[in-house]
Parts: sequence; C-alpha cells; structure tokens
Amino acid sequence: MVEVRAQVLGGLVHLAGDTVQVCITITVPSLDPALRAQSSDVCEVLAWGSAQIHCQCSVNEHRVHLPASNPKQAEERVVANADTSFAPHRGERGHVVLSTKPKILFCDLQLLPGESRSFVYKETLPCDAPPTYRGQLLKYAYKITIGTQRLGGPTKLLRVPIRVIVLQGLSEACIYSESGDLAPSNPFLHTPHRDTPRHTALQIIQNVSTRKNVSQYNITNTRGKVVRFCIYKTSFRLGEDIVATFDFSSAEVTCVQYSVTLQSEEIIAESCRHRPSQKPMLVPYSKAHEVCLNLSHTHLLLPIPLHVTPTFTTDLVTKWKQVEGELKKNGDEYVQDGSFLLM
Repeated sequence: MVEVRAQVLGGLVHLAGDTVQVCITITVPSLDPALRAQSSDVCEVLAWGSAQIHCQCSVNEHRVHLPASNPKQAEERVVANADTSFAPHRGERGHVVLSTKPKILFCDLQLLPGESRSFVYKETLPCDAPPTYRGQLLKYAYKITIGTQRLGGPTKLLRVPIRVIVLQGLSEACIYSESGDLAPSNPFLHTPHRDTPRHTALQIIQNVSTRKNVSQYNITNTRGKVVRFCIYKTSFRLGEDIVATFDFSSAEVTCVQYSVTLQSEEIIAESCRHRPSQKPMLVPYSKAHEVCLNLSHTHLLLPIPLHVTPTFTTDLVTKWKQVEGELKKNGDEYVQDGSFLLM
C-alpha cells in the first residue's frame, strides 16, 4: 500500500497570476514484523507521478447552449478512457476551459516500508484565467490533480480543490510591469525589485476601492418623490460594508419601510442562450430591512460576504450587478436598482 498526501503551501485561495506550490509526500506504511518476514518482495515501485492544474466548467443545459465540441475535447475524452494514462479531467462533469502543462514529479520510485519521499510541484496561474465561481447557470471549479501509477497497476488520481480569484485589470498591469525589463539598465544604480502579481493586485484594489464616487438617486412614483438615496462609491472589496444614506426630508410620499438586497446578475452571451429573450439569473446574498416611518434621515450598512466572486467577464458570463432596493408605502412598492464593481 502507498499513501499520497498533498499540502498546498500558502493556503487554498490564490490570485490569478500567483505561483501555486504543493508539497506532495509519498509514503509506504510500515509493515508488521510477522508480515514482513513472510513477504519476499516488500519494496513498492511507482512507475511515475505527475501533477497538473485544470479548470472545469459545467453549465445548466436547460438555459445555456455551448458550441459544438472541438477536436481537442474529443481527443481528451478518448484519452480519458485509458486506465494507464494521466487524465486529470477523467470522470469530471463539464468541459475543461483551462489546463496547465503536466509536470513529471518522479519516475521509477522505489520505497521500502516506513520510507517516504517529498516533492514540490510549482505552477503559475495565468493572469487571464477564469475565476472560481458557483452560479445558477454555470460553474468554474479549479483542481490540482496528482496522478501516480504502481508498476503493473492502474492510474490513481488525487484531486485537491483550490479557489482562484480574478481581478479585472491585473493582466494589463502584469504586462506593463514586465515590459519595464526591456529598458536599458544602469549598472551604477540599484535595480528595484519587481512587484509580484499579488502586490500589484493589492495596489489596484486599494486605488480603486478608495476612490470616492458619490451617486444620488431620486426614487419617485406617480404621486411624487419618495426618497433620495445616496451611495458614496461604486467599487468595493470583498468583506467590506456598503454604506449609503436615505434622505426623506423633502419627500412628498410617506415611506413606511425599505429593504435593500445585494445580488449578482448572470448575463449569458447571446450566442450561448437557448432563447434570445432569456432573462438574466439573479442570486441574492445579503439583505437589509428597516422601518423608516417618521424618519427624516437614515443610513444603510450592507455587508459583502467573503465567499462571493468578484466582478468578472468570460466568453459565457458577462456581468455582475448589485444593490436592488425596495420601498413600501401601505402595500405599494417602488423599486430602484443600480450596479457597482466588486473586487
């Protein structure tokens, strides 16, 4: 028996452009002395070991229509039928949208009972990779697959799920930072250390999320003005609170209560829709409700969960939309919605 253990160094959450490092340990458990005396061949031999990162996409087939499979996907399905080949996507639902080159960890590894060997697998995620996403219409899932084969046995796979976060504008920033290496260098000056993609991403998030952009909305109905809604910025970080205010001081219609919902909107590309008139899918995350009768001013504090996916765009899904409010007056409803960027 051979045990394979994998530990992702640095955690299971990574940013597109980061280098993923996995420590893979191959161990042969110790045998009982009585069994070891009866066995003539106690050495375990592994023919090979490989590792690869792939992103699997699965869709709601009732609402999303994918293009016909290309020859590459057909070839992958044929290879996946072989028990002795390394097919990381074997048995997975959906199709592969991103796959790194497989790397060989070892060949002809021989271990005695009680021995173990460790290997480090490193791979850099592309900056333009899709994010990890679990929506109603489609899902993107990342997995690190480690495959080994004992001499004369079938291939065994170990899959480790990871989460990948994509930041809009990071790929352009990475290209801009790499182009600086082409400039002539001065040997008498200190060469500054080039920023990593994670450091660049943190700078982008800091610059965008701290930028003030006050937006005001006058919510009205046929009887007159209900409230003035004011939000101070339109770009937020994961885990941040959305702060806004309601101004009822100049209202012409009395408002009894209000509710505000944070939700995402999945807009599928027209070429992948089953029907041209298909409506987007809305998914709520958090909600705030308050009675505002006889109040002239009040504020809104709506938290953004850490598990949601930031704003992204792919060939299938094209938009994230947030903040939908609902005001009520004696059974009447007035709806106001808006959108912002989530990072």
